[in-house]
Amino acid sequence: MLCNATLPTPFGLFTLSADDIGLRGLLFPAEQPPLPPGSLVALASQPLLAEAGQQLLAYLAGRLHRFDLPLSIHGTPFQQQVWAQLRAIPYGETLTYGELAACIGGRQKARAVGGAAHANPLAIIIPCHRLIGAGGKLTGFGGGLAMKQALLDLERQNRDQEKKEA
Repeated sequence: MLCNATLPTPFGLFTLSADDIGLRGLLFPAEQPPLPPGSLVALASQPLLAEAGQQLLAYLAGRLHRFDLPLSIHGTPFQQQVWAQLRAIPYGETLTYGELAACIGGRQKARAVGGAAHANPLAIIIPCHRLIGAGGKLTGFGGGLAMKQALLDLERQNRDQEKKEA
């Protein structure tokens, strides 16, 4: 059964969705569509949603660099391949669409990589914000370019701080 819960964060109100298998969706504050009646539950009432909420808050506070949650993501084999590559981009680093496309068969697939990233149902958890345009240009992101920049800045600041402390 699909259930949804909202999570207030310093970045705004997110909506988390889960089914019996795992976390299925994360919506940004700017993406809040109407939810089906009865599908909104208290975050604490569902252990997976509660854990996802705790991990998302820890990530947004700079204390978590990699999510450890069961996922229930559905997509084409190509989308699944792109999403796996997105999860492999290290915290605080970025790849261009072309660089990721080269990892999975050729730079000519850069536009298709963009389409798969756009279809990512679990942005942040599957970190499509780490995917940038050629020359470092920020391009489309479900949460908006300001959110994408804020997430990249958060990761870079934490990564740089950890390097100083090491």
